Order: sequence, then structure tokens, then C-alpha cells
Amino acid sequence: MSEPTGAARRRGPFQVGDQVQLTDPKGRHYTFTLEEGKSFHTHKGAFPHDELIGAPEGSVVRTTGNVAYLALRPLLPDYVLSMPRGAAVVYPKDAGQILSMADIFPGARVVEAGVGSGSLSMFLLRAIGDQGMLHSYERRADFADIARQNVERYFGAPHPAWRLTVGDLQDNLSDTDVDRVILDMLAPWECLEAVSKALVPGGLLCAYVATTTQLARTVEAIRENGTFNEPAAWETMVRNWHIEGLAVRPDHRMIGHTGFLLTARRLADGVEPPMRRRRPAKGAYGEDYTGPGGGRDADGGTGRA
Repeated sequence: MSEPTGAARRRGPFQVGDQVQLTDPKGRHYTFTLEEGKSFHTHKGAFPHDELIGAPEGSVVRTTGNVAYLALRPLLPDYVLSMPRGAAVVYPKDAGQILSMADIFPGARVVEAGVGSGSLSMFLLRAIGDQGMLHSYERRADFADIARQNVERYFGAPHPAWRLTVGDLQDNLSDTDVDRVILDMLAPWECLEAVSKALVPGGLLCAYVATTTQLARTVEAIRENGTFNEPAAWETMVRNWHIEGLAVRPDHRMIGHTGFLLTARRLADGVEPPMRRRRPAKGAYGEDYTGPGGGRDADGGTGRA
């Protein structure tokens, strides 16, 4: 059985064409591609690439200035933060949440809208494997070109499970029997009709939005659509810790808000979503609200029917 795409580039001695991440004594990272006859230059000196070609991963090299650098292959979270960007990337903390909470499994058929620089695409491709299917939609051709280059550079070749289309999802989506749909875009509520038709019963929609107004509008549109269960929404924050002897404390900086995630499951055809039992507080909806569940309740308050 042949190895999964890109697996051979993740183990063994360094080879020509491999991505290498150097770490200096202060913990700073430098990423480059190994080439025969080339040299890596820093303000602390240089060393030839040939010193690393054929060396085991985890080797230490010294520059002409006698500064030691640890050489490792970059992990995927390292790679996506250092690769060329056309648009903002999905941070590893959010990509990990998407893989877990959207239940991305080997062989899954996934549709993604809003490719950006290809960060999430790489996480998804590694999760679904060569036997899955990822169809990515990107409105801007320049972003799509950057994403394609980043993905192929990471895997070492075009990924057999990936298809990239330049255009709007709602105008071009022709996939059927899709297991998961991931929307990373400004107005995911505009795509709900198309997404609902593409998803299998029980399939999952996951939206990644930046602001509270986008989050609220997407949730209300999902409720109004009527083909999904009650959506769940959350955000994650990451705080590193400083550990040096007895000085054990949280770092002064943390990765705070990057975006909100929400998920909802596709109901079977012809099924109405169960009624929500918990009413929002009075005043949660304005007097002129006419969205899903709008109007006055039996107690005179604004609530959902």
C-alpha cells in the first residue's frame, strides 16, 4: 500500500526540497527550503544547506558566527503561520476546533468556502486523507493561486483529494451527498439554501465568523431556514505558561479572540426542527423584529413561538 500523500516528507533524514525550521537560542524560528549548494544566512553568520541534507531531523548546526540552531521539520501549525499569505489564515487553535467539533473523519466528503491562503484546507486534507474529497471555493483568483502553491509546497505535490474552484459557493455548488460544509466567509447566511441541498441528512455545517453581528445573523438565518437543528456557538482562547524553576506563571500575552465558530446538523427532509423550550429574555428582540420566532408571546414579552 502506498503512503498517504505527503507522509514521506514528514519522517526520515532531511532531503532536498524539504521545509526546515531553525530555532535559535532565543526561541525564534526561521523556515526555508533545502537546496543543494545554497547557504542559509543570518546576522549571526551562515552555514551551507549541504550540512543538513542527509542529516537526521533534530540535528544542531552552527553558523560561521558559532551560533547553534536546532533543525526540525515545521509542524503544520508552524507552517501555516510562516507561509506566504494572500488573506488572513485560520489559526491552528480554530483549525483544531473545526477538525474536532465538526467531526472531520477519514474519507469524508467536505465542501469549504473561503480558502484564503489555504491554511484550513491543509488541516482538512490531512484529516480526510487521500480517499476523501475536499472541494474548496474561493472568490478571488489571486488568493486561490497562493493557496494552491502553499498546499502543494506542504504536501510536495497536488493532493489527490483536493479540488479548487474560483467563484461563489452559492452560484457554483454542484456537489451532492456532502458530509461536512465549512464556511469561512463574510456572509455565510447567503449560502444556507445551497448548503442545505448539498448536505446529507445528519451532515454538519460549521461557520467561522469574526464579529458578533455576523454570528447573530448567521444563527437566526439557520433557525429561519428550518432544515437544521439548533446551532451551537463558541470561541476559544489560548494562554501559554512560563515555566522556569519556581517561576511558574501564565505568559503576559495570549492568543485571544480570532473568530467565532458555530455548528448545526442537517435534519432529514420534511422534518421540522424541535421547538426551543428556552425563551430569550424580554427585550432580547426589538419591537420591530420579524425574524424567526418573532412576535409577542402569551405573557406579552418578545419571544420565539
